Amino acid sequence: MTAEPQDQSQPHPWGQTAATAAFGAYALLGRLAAPLVRHYLRRRLARGREDAERFSERLGQASRPRPNGPLIWIHGASVGEAQSALPLVERLRHDWPDFAILVTSGTVTSARLMGERLPQGVIHQYVPVDLPQAVEHFLAHWQPQIGLIIESEFWPNLLRGAAARGARLVLLNGRISADSYKGWQRARPIIVDLLGCFSLIAARTPEDRDRLLGLGAGTVASPGDLKAAAPPLSADPAKLAELQAGIARRPCWLAASTHRGEERAIGETHRALKPRHPGLLTLLAPRHPGRAAEIRRELESLGLTVAQRSLSEAISPATDVYLADTIGELGLWYRLAEVVFVGGSLVPHGGQNLLEPAKLDCAILAGPHTANFARLATQMSDCGGLRPVGGPADLTAVVDDLLGDPAQRRSLAAAAARYAAGEAGALDRTMELLEPLLRKASGMD
Repeated sequence: MTAEPQDQSQPHPWGQTAATAAFGAYALLGRLAAPLVRHYLRRRLARGREDAERFSERLGQASRPRPNGPLIWIHGASVGEAQSALPLVERLRHDWPDFAILVTSGTVTSARLMGERLPQGVIHQYVPVDLPQAVEHFLAHWQPQIGLIIESEFWPNLLRGAAARGARLVLLNGRISADSYKGWQRARPIIVDLLGCFSLIAARTPEDRDRLLGLGAGTVASPGDLKAAAPPLSADPAKLAELQAGIARRPCWLAASTHRGEERAIGETHRALKPRHPGLLTLLAPRHPGRAAEIRRELESLGLTVAQRSLSEAISPATDVYLADTIGELGLWYRLAEVVFVGGSLVPHGGQNLLEPAKLDCAILAGPHTANFARLATQMSDCGGLRPVGGPADLTAVVDDLLGDPAQRRSLAAAAARYAAGEAGALDRTMELLEPLLRKASGMD
């Protein structure tokens, strides 16, 4: 764990007065725009992107009573952040059983995941939209003593309101991309104020730590990536056995968490390699399953035969590409394919989580755009746990190479697994950082 005790913030011509005015204008705008925001949420509800049964939670209305005693609030925006909080929840329950725990997230998918995986007694609620009234309702009901905010959720009303009520806020796995850093530099007094809401800031990587310091944070720790402490993605044993039977002994590789602009390259790789690897099956799990119809049309335009999981289409001997367009089943696909390309990296998106396949014995490939996981990608590549690919043609060559070389696949997967295991100490280091705050909130100090 490293920390930088010096405040590297620089004066800004706006000054704090302008920041205060900006927050005042933001809060006023929120009050005036509340009817429009509610209308927007109802449109999302009609499209299935909000939870009909728990819609009022998005407006700050709690659907559960607050437990007695001190309460820890943990917030992660979506599936990835919420999932990275699960080991932290387990550890807090074990080490600090006197605290009640509330977990919030903002998406239907993350709520479903939390419903399945949170321990009994841990409460999940949807995070309120950042309107003053919704935030006031939420905070007045839950009254958290400690708030653990995962990654980069800088909602002004929520953070400032919680801090004003005396909650000790902690930014965990703090993440600032290069683009976000440039954007926040143009609104420096605002981010300085928001970072000042936190009693403790723990960055995901040394690079994130440096950017947070550059934006005006004071002391920033770097205990490591909490996602490294997450358990391997789960998979239903019956579904896994069924899929394994359908694939049988066919050579198989996976393109996971792909983005627009990558699926055509995946299809062209399959078409090029099919004559060299008879019976080849490509599994394709898009990052956004709602794009499945578009992806299918593109693959079929290449002359490929596609089976689609959401339509209950089985894998047949004629299937070229199995379109895994479901949510929450990535653990299945990582267990079925020894060669895995992690998407969001052939296009300038910044890449997706490389540690998830590293924990499931996968030989991992990624394209050149891995800015979201730059340190991870570099270190995994340096230790032999990741094969970088420069573009579509290189992807085809590397997949061809690995499909034909079991020993190389095993070596790559083993190196990735060793790296993932070495990163897992992030949770212990994070708990050490949290201990003084937890002791104080529990009345021990």
